[in-house]
Amino acid sequence: MSSKVWFITGTSRGFGREWAIAALERGDRVAATARDTGSLDDLVEKYGDAILPIGLDVTDRAADFAAVKAAHEKFGRLDVVVNNAGYGQFGFIEELSEDEVRAQIETNVFGAFWITQAALPFLREQGSGHIIQVSSIGGISAFPNIGAYHASKWALEGFSQALAQEVAGFGIHVTLIEPGGFSTDWGGSSAKHAAPLAAYDETREKIAEARKQRLGTPGDPNASAKAILEVVDAEEPPLRVFFGSSPLATAKADYASRIETWEKWNDVSLLAQG
Repeated sequence: MSSKVWFITGTSRGFGREWAIAALERGDRVAATARDTGSLDDLVEKYGDAILPIGLDVTDRAADFAAVKAAHEKFGRLDVVVNNAGYGQFGFIEELSEDEVRAQIETNVFGAFWITQAALPFLREQGSGHIIQVSSIGGISAFPNIGAYHASKWALEGFSQALAQEVAGFGIHVTLIEPGGFSTDWGGSSAKHAAPLAAYDETREKIAEARKQRLGTPGDPNASAKAILEVVDAEEPPLRVFFGSSPLATAKADYASRIETWEKWNDVSLLAQG
């Protein structure tokens, strides 16, 4: 199999770093972005010219386009574009400030949107490519205290499904990776938290316990590297794929509930048609 050129955002830790290492280890080349490229020094030392570190804040559209262009100029092509940069914003809907919500959308949605736009001309011209959007089980389901995060991932899911249909004729694939709980620091130091309202204290405790039971033992980001390589090497990759053991059961229950409700209220649906 010929080597691939990757462009990965958010490579300082978590999925981004593990996937970059997996690609480099097998002889692929990687343009790796991070807010602080110092976090990539060890990879540069080990892999040399096979990795191109790029300092990037994905909310800066002009910088996104410049970064993708630099990667293409360095390696001559782009095969796998991974929109991984993002974070979790915690807070009940009533607790969230305007700035917090806007910042969540700017990073998780617009960051991926701009990188995607920047890469598409190169992928169209070469007649191939694979865009990987790192979503979440939270991109198809929703739970309390992370409403802003869900809003960002549902938006990512929507535009990516539309994108997949728009670019299929150019030989470009789109895949939404939908992980369950992993030890990626998503809920740790990289997360942001709204100022809590006392009215939600009791509810907050209950949902925190429910979340622990739902997610079980977090997955290992290192192990996910094998899965991402399977996806990018597939001749016909999926539009959506779960990572981890917990998302499928959650999705089945959620979608069964939706269908049951839609069917129960179908008379009203038809009434609305006139």
